[in-house]
Amino acid sequence: MHNDLIVIDGLQYSNWDRTIFEQLKQGGVTMVHVTIVYHEQIRETLLRISEWNRHFELNSDLIMPVKSADDIRLAKSVGKVGIMFGAQNCSPIEDDIGMVSVMRELNMMIMQLTYNNQSLLATGCYESNDSGVTRFGRQVIQEMNRVGMVVDMSHSAERSTLEAIEISERPIVISHANPISFHDAKRNKSDTVLKALGNSGGLLGFSLYPFHLKDGPDCTLEDFCTMVADTADLMGIDQIGIGTDLCQNQPVSILEWMRNGRWSKEMDYGEGSKSNADWPRPLSWFKDSRDFPNITQGLKQHGFNDADIAKVMGQNWLTFLDDALVPRS
Repeated sequence: MHNDLIVIDGLQYSNWDRTIFEQLKQGGVTMVHVTIVYHEQIRETLLRISEWNRHFELNSDLIMPVKSADDIRLAKSVGKVGIMFGAQNCSPIEDDIGMVSVMRELNMMIMQLTYNNQSLLATGCYESNDSGVTRFGRQVIQEMNRVGMVVDMSHSAERSTLEAIEISERPIVISHANPISFHDAKRNKSDTVLKALGNSGGLLGFSLYPFHLKDGPDCTLEDFCTMVADTADLMGIDQIGIGTDLCQNQPVSILEWMRNGRWSKEMDYGEGSKSNADWPRPLSWFKDSRDFPNITQGLKQHGFNDADIAKVMGQNWLTFLDDALVPRS
């Protein structure tokens, strides 16, 4: 069954090379949303895009750029892995709203309004005070809606996330997070947020990053699938998907840069503990993209029917993107 599915991973940030592209194909992945930006500004973002152009050139037998939802279907039909660009912060637009359309023209399809800190647009989930979406943020959301760039609130605080859902004229995503009821992590989301997201037509991508799961690296596939089922009851089966947050073959220095950027002289441990100062031990049932069939099988064993498995594994993402990526005049 797995090989027939459209499988979409709502987010990865790996140290990309041909081996990882081969693993994606071996795991039956049709499309992956790749983070090309964390803290990079405009020039650095252009360099990341240039690097990806080289990846496409050297690995054209394995990967292809995704410029529309139909390209995801094309990737499936030709047996390649589609690559969709996204940003985990608003740094690539700096303080210029005109950069939203420029970045969209360069195929940046998804942008988070914040990483963990306060940004020019909204409040990150590690801040003590959540002041909500800013004046600039409201304008950027409207512009993202216009050009067909998806609003992502994965790393944003509660009030900011709820306001973004309300302000946006198009449904938004939380591409990689889990319910806080499953595991109490700052980046996981309350039932209030998840209900609002589901009611608005938005989408949640379940994270497989161990720090976001109950029992961390020892979280079982059965527990993960129970979380999926419970969230389907809360939000609706059509509003959930996968966003693994897989960070493969990255050194600890990258983890430190992700958390610290250029704003801190000291290590930011995020959750407030040195226990997560390193990359976590991977899940036994999901070490890399070759293990995607394990999720399909786990959902089946949990009692999901074939149609609902197809939705969770990628069809919901595809349906969402069919509208979300189309610019409006």
